Amino acid sequence: MNYRKSEAKEAARAQFRGLWTAITTPFTPDGALDEAGLRRNMRHVTDGLRIEGVFCTGVMGEFWALTREERKRTVEIVVEEARGKCKVIAHTAHHSVHETVELTQHAEAAGADFATFMNPYYPPASEAMIYDWFEHVCARVNIGVWIFDSAFAPVVLSPELTARLAGIENVCGAKISRPLEHYAKVKQLCGDRIVLSNSSESEWLTLMRDYGQRVHQSTPTPYLFQVPGWLPLRDYTELGLSGRYDEAAAISKSLAPVRAVWERCMKSAWAEKRVIPIAYLKAWSGLLGMAAGPVRSPLLQLTDAEQQALRADLERVGLLARARADKAA
Repeated sequence: MNYRKSEAKEAARAQFRGLWTAITTPFTPDGALDEAGLRRNMRHVTDGLRIEGVFCTGVMGEFWALTREERKRTVEIVVEEARGKCKVIAHTAHHSVHETVELTQHAEAAGADFATFMNPYYPPASEAMIYDWFEHVCARVNIGVWIFDSAFAPVVLSPELTARLAGIENVCGAKISRPLEHYAKVKQLCGDRIVLSNSSESEWLTLMRDYGQRVHQSTPTPYLFQVPGWLPLRDYTELGLSGRYDEAAAISKSLAPVRAVWERCMKSAWAEKRVIPIAYLKAWSGLLGMAAGPVRSPLLQLTDAEQQALRADLERVGLLARARADKAA
């Protein structure tokens, strides 16, 4: 942290820009935390993809399947590898409010720049209860906190509740994985008090142009849609943030084939089966050369047929050829 608690909102406005990516937690074949693989992945996204920030131990990181010690160790490694290269936002929420405080205090001490809390998902809670949960944790930490209103959670944070939470001293941002209408209502109620990010890559250019969004925070698309030496998502992001929307749109349009694979593998798994698609995410990133490994129970590994179909898709859209060329360079 390079700010005081009272400066969290100002710090977020200054520091959240560009592409922040949500990384997986790689495991070894026997299911242990792959520390060497995590370090290699961090160097891939910082040195190869030039990412502005990393979101760790979140939904894409299988936080629910990690032990307390694994969550802490992951944050420590990410912070070590990010130092001097990019910012770190650590997901530290837990169904135990006391555990959330402990994990958040640890992330702060380890050197994370910000923390984020997924909306409390159990037990069922009223908006008054959810507000109390956030207020309780935020009062006991100094780090800037993002609200993470995840579509994977059964609880939706209403725009009105999000706006109320924005009044807490160190609440400085909200990642809103909801339809654009919901995002627009939150923006209307919050104004510029906190930084907002809708996580849809397909709407990222629209969000920049029409809503003034400055950060894509945080999805795996920065390392699924790109490889070192070929950075179309980064290129159109920089053009859009510079107001060169027509040029940005042309590059964004070129990603349509890759985006179609994302829709089939990642979005349809949730929409049709209500399965968080981490197995597809790990398989995809693994095919591009990143450390991945298996998912943890109760998630299921991809079948051989699913693996082969994904490989064929990534070959067809040219990603695997680009990854091979990068490795050979």
